[in-house]
Amino acid sequence: MKAVSRAMIPTPWGVFEMVAYASSDGERMPHLALVHEKFSSDNTLVRIHSECLTGDLFESSRCECGDQLRSSLEQIGHEGGLIIYLRQEGRGIGLIDKLKAYQLQDIGYDTVDANVQLGHAPDERSYDLAVQILKDLKVKSIRLLTNNPDKIKAIEESEITLMERVPLIIKTTEENLRYMETKKKIMGHLLD
Repeated sequence: MKAVSRAMIPTPWGVFEMVAYASSDGERMPHLALVHEKFSSDNTLVRIHSECLTGDLFESSRCECGDQLRSSLEQIGHEGGLIIYLRQEGRGIGLIDKLKAYQLQDIGYDTVDANVQLGHAPDERSYDLAVQILKDLKVKSIRLLTNNPDKIKAIEESEITLMERVPLIIKTTEENLRYMETKKKIMGHLLD
């Protein structure tokens, strides 16, 4: 995987350089790094975010993904840093099976059991790609915006120094309460 293309993207949170990472120039769904204009390679604020079309774009209230992304953009816009946007929709199972998992959740399965029912692991994401992107951007140490212990572990097992975990506090709603409880109780997410 390598940086294959880049461009400056002005946003409400400042100017970001968007860098597309892929195995080849022709790849249509590259991973992305959004590097804020106030970026530093040391002690930088980083959000590793897995794609969630329903939450990120359509603001679904089934999850808190879109709120996490917007909160991260706001915080990074304020103090600088970067967002790594990994194309691993639905905990790595893809959009089609994610929608099938939603149907199973509607009849009583939790998010973990729904994935397993469809023949998947509870979470098939990998954060090795994020570590590769951080290395390519010459990042030495980070403050990681996350509640996910798997992301923390990936950084701790890499050459990048984890200076601090910054909690990403998102208000729980009636629509995502069961989802959030599953993340906390079964997946070990660091939520209050």
